Amino acid sequence: SDLYMFNILTYNPGMAGTSGMICATALNRQQWVGFKGAPATTLFNISAPVSLFGIKSGVGLVVESDNIGFDKNINLTGAYSYIMDLGSGKLGLGINLGMFSMALSPVWQIPAGDAHTPVSGDPLIPETKESHVTFDAGLGFFYKTDKYYGSFSVTHINQPKLKFSKGTPYISRHYYLTGGYTVQLPNPSLELLPSAFVYSDGKAFQYAITSLIRYNKKVWGGVSYRAGDAFIGIIGLELFNGIKLGYSYDFTISDVRTNSSGSHEFMVNYCFDLNLGKSPMKYKSIRF
Repeated sequence: SDLYMFNILTYNPGMAGTSGMICATALNRQQWVGFKGAPATTLFNISAPVSLFGIKSGVGLVVESDNIGFDKNINLTGAYSYIMDLGSGKLGLGINLGMFSMALSPVWQIPAGDAHTPVSGDPLIPETKESHVTFDAGLGFFYKTDKYYGSFSVTHINQPKLKFSKGTPYISRHYYLTGGYTVQLPNPSLELLPSAFVYSDGKAFQYAITSLIRYNKKVWGGVSYRAGDAFIGIIGLELFNGIKLGYSYDFTISDVRTNSSGSHEFMVNYCFDLNLGKSPMKYKSIRF
């Protein structure tokens, strides 16, 4: 995700509740537009601070749909975080539990007269539609102060297995490391927001660095670089009702650019205080 800084809860349950507000985020990413079967991701998450038996905590829900080729994946997880005060900030220790569903709808085309092995002759390639649901889990650590934040998490920590008719593949663990800082510029209306994002599944490794400038905490824009893949332009604004809108566009620099018009990502975020809408407390005057 280009907008990883607005979407941390999706890959780190430790963030749940640390803002002290109820926050919801919806995001849609259309990658490599122009490719048939190109990756398309839609997700929604929501979290809130709670007090369970007097313990400062956070809870959250993440729903993610990820389609690529003939794979259709759905991830549904609930998050819990234990929140403690540490130094000048808050530390959230989180865990998420849920389910991962993968559905395959293969369409195979063997070129005429080619020497390829027929689909029916391969012991590992599925021939018909199949789907499987499995248990999924993850954990994360999230620390934030007024000026900076840091995040480390592991998703699919149990490496969930998918029992298809041909073989039993598993989802490898995904590791995420990200952090950001707020730098007040000489102009009091301007802030610089540098951040970095690192991802690995134990085999592939990917990182991105981002620099945004925010005006009056309401409008922001900047650039990001994802190593070996794309330069990214990012813009966003916060409306008067508190809703944040974000958009990014990938200028692909890999060989994919010859067949794609780029990638788009849209984000909507809304946070509100728990006290919103509550009636003010009333007290009887001691004079009457």
